[in-house]
Amino acid sequence: MRLILFTGKGGVGKTTVAASSALRAAELGYKTIILSTDSAHSLSDSFDIALGGEPQPIAPNLWGQETDMSQTIQSYWGTIQEWLTALLTWRGMDEIVADEMAIVPGMEELANLLYIVSYYDSGDWDVIIVDCAPTGETLRFLSFPEIMRWWMERMFPIGKAAAAISRPIMKRILGIPMPGDKVFQSVEELFEQLNRMHTIFTDPEISSMRLVVNPEKMVIKEAQRTFTYLNLYGYFTDLVILNRIIPDSVDDPYFDFWKRSQKRYREMVEERFSPIPILTAPLMEEEVVGTRMLKAMGKTIYQDDDPVKIFFHGQPHNIEMEDGYYVLSLDLPFIAKEEISLLRNGDELTIQVGSYRRNIILPRALLGLKVKEAKFEERRLRIRFEDTGSV
Repeated sequence: MRLILFTGKGGVGKTTVAASSALRAAELGYKTIILSTDSAHSLSDSFDIALGGEPQPIAPNLWGQETDMSQTIQSYWGTIQEWLTALLTWRGMDEIVADEMAIVPGMEELANLLYIVSYYDSGDWDVIIVDCAPTGETLRFLSFPEIMRWWMERMFPIGKAAAAISRPIMKRILGIPMPGDKVFQSVEELFEQLNRMHTIFTDPEISSMRLVVNPEKMVIKEAQRTFTYLNLYGYFTDLVILNRIIPDSVDDPYFDFWKRSQKRYREMVEERFSPIPILTAPLMEEEVVGTRMLKAMGKTIYQDDDPVKIFFHGQPHNIEMEDGYYVLSLDLPFIAKEEISLLRNGDELTIQVGSYRRNIILPRALLGLKVKEAKFEERRLRIRFEDTGSV
């Protein structure tokens, strides 16, 4: 089974590229489903049909879904939301307002991602294609499982034990609604799902991120940052799709400037994203809406290639022995060394790049070692460990 996620800056055409890729995969015989995790769904507009909260047939071998937010929230957050609502109401907040406030920001989109886990585990599909939200939101959601797992491992056991002891006292004396076993069970189930999602999404033999880019400076800059942060969190990017290229056949002098500009930015994309493969999608003669135009676009992008294949194999980080030292290396393109900071705490290594942070759990071989030095060479952060007893 393959999981392919498309993201990019808002307005670059990622939904159109995702839809045309899904249709191309279905044409090649893969049983395919395409999902939208963007709160502003546009898959229906792209296919020019109505999609809803359940998988709906679009074409032979292809189904589509725009998930129902209220249904998704109730499935993954309902019990916890009930307790938070009760707590906020006890604090004097209006019940309707408390019910709204009890939904953690980003939970709607994250719960949509959890749909993917259930579809993957069902084994009903050959390919799951995801039309993600714009890059900033997508990065936040993809980092959420790892961040929440970190808090879960440290805070949840204490919180559960404390709640079991203090629940009768707090509820009888102060009237505070303490979480019951049902709430803690819901939390455990939620985080099991989060861990499962993270495992699936970071397996390079299963999942690929694909960046959709236009030949424009601001779009390319954002794509560079996205590529860096995807590497930081261990997500594999196997393809960049450069969209809306003016074809050479267009010979109107009006477009000469734009063609020169696009040529310059195309060279920039090829240089800065190397060795990731780059495919191009032309500016089509008609609006790309409906299966006929989406099929044409998919064929133009992939030619005779299989859109489901893994276009690039590479590891965001790896650990190897060099000259008697263990070296952990992490690919962080487009970043200056001044933007990177490290913090070691036991078996954890925290790497911060700008406002994004990743906690890497070190393997046992490195637990008794200390960080000797960290260097930033050829787009990779290289951290060398040495034995604490060495000279």
